Order: sequence, then structure tokens, then C-alpha cells
Amino acid sequence: MKLSIIAKALTIAAGGAFVLGITPAAKAACSDVTLASHHFAYTSTGALVAAPIPPVAWGPYAEVGVQHFNGNGSVTFIFSTSQNGNVGPGTATGTYSVNDDCTGEFTETGGGITSHFNFVIDADGTGFQAICQDSGAVITRTGRRQFVERD
Repeated sequence: MKLSIIAKALTIAAGGAFVLGITPAAKAACSDVTLASHHFAYTSTGALVAAPIPPVAWGPYAEVGVQHFNGNGSVTFIFSTSQNGNVGPGTATGTYSVNDDCTGEFTETGGGITSHFNFVIDADGTGFQAICQDSGAVITRTGRRQFVERD
């Protein structure tokens, strides 16, 4: 008798979950193409607590720019920085890769320095958050998609 009551309760619970639409969350499906042909306006903020190479000054750091992912693992940057109060424009290139769980990494190489970032793509693909992985840098970046290129 007790087994029958438990079976009925489980059947009702399972049916209720079906009716309410409760299902396990779908696994993300991202790749390098997820960011393809997108320009992301970004802001980086933080500090350099140890200089990676001698001409780079320690102190507060900010960068604003446009980051373009080509869909084939290459990324370009056009930006302006303020590094301990020294302001200037710049360009950089790099590589990137995206994992199927929508995490990834990219490099940014310009001015003789290569920075390494880990990132995660927003659920709808319109943005990302990143953190610099280099020793001596405490820098985060947030990017928001600007537009899609049209051929």
C-alpha cells in the first residue's frame, strides 16, 4: 500500500514538473563563430601593481576601445588608454578561442606587450566579461556588441 502511494506521488510530481515546464537547463553551445564579425565596445579598468616591462608605469589603468572578433581566431583592437595618468591611443592584434561552455581566452599584443585574458560570453552573445591573467595586472574588461558587419 505504501509503495503504491509513493508511486502515485512521484507520478504526480513528475507530471507537475512537465506541466510547469521545469526541465534541466540546456548546455551552452559556443564556438569561435559565436563572436564572428562582431565589434564590441569595451572598457577595461584596474591597476598595474608590478610593471611587466620597464617602460610601463605602475598605478591605475583604464582602457576604452573597440574589439573585433573575425570568427577564425583573430581579434583586433583600437583603443585609448590611461596608464597611471599617461594617456594615448593605440592599436593591437591578438588571437582568441571560445570553448563550448561559452568561456574562452584572448591575447592582446601591441606596443611590445602581450596581455592574456580569460572571458565568459553573456547568455545572449551580446557581451562578455574578462579578466587579465598576467602577473602584476589587476584589470577587468566588459564588452558590449555594437553591430554586425554586413557584406
